[in-house]
Amino acid sequence: MSSEIAVIATTLGFYALAVASPGPNFALISRLALSGARRAAIGATLGLAFAATFYAILTITGLSIALTRVGWLASLVQIAGGCYLIYLGAKAWLGAKHTLPLGTRGASHNSASKGAWTGIIVNLSNPKVITFFLSLYAVTVPIGVSLWTKLALLTGGFLLEVLWYGLVIVLLSTPPARAIYDRAGQWIERVVGTALAVFGIRLISEKL
Repeated sequence: MSSEIAVIATTLGFYALAVASPGPNFALISRLALSGARRAAIGATLGLAFAATFYAILTITGLSIALTRVGWLASLVQIAGGCYLIYLGAKAWLGAKHTLPLGTRGASHNSASKGAWTGIIVNLSNPKVITFFLSLYAVTVPIGVSLWTKLALLTGGFLLEVLWYGLVIVLLSTPPARAIYDRAGQWIERVVGTALAVFGIRLISEKL
């Protein structure tokens, strides 16, 4: 029992470091939170967490091997994901010049369901998530661990995603952060949009 608790703690420790590292997920949540779309940011957080957990389930059950071995399918998914990130980046850039004060945005900008679908698509269209889980579980999870250990890893990973991005939302939704966005919203949108596009271009370039 103690050895499996150590496995869970070690695995989730590495998972936490990966979740907290900068990437397209962080850029997405930051943009939504800063722009005042808090419900959309919460929805996107849940979408990211569900998508990551889905890939974790595939990996921990051995089903992800099928995807990684079908090279053209993994490449297609990665290119599609890169295109979607570029689309989000371009959308941020084009919308920057039309940035409105926080209190004047419509409900469509702050839709939890729309945010959830965005989060799901961003994570599912990035096969690197599977590669991460394959590497993580290969190093930290011994063969033959119990079912409760696997469930604890899946539940813990989901909660780490929600807690981290939830903290990001809280911090970037504070009055000082909103005041900064009201003053420099156009430039923030452009910086984040550029970051999303760069992540997308990197995904595509790796498969071309």
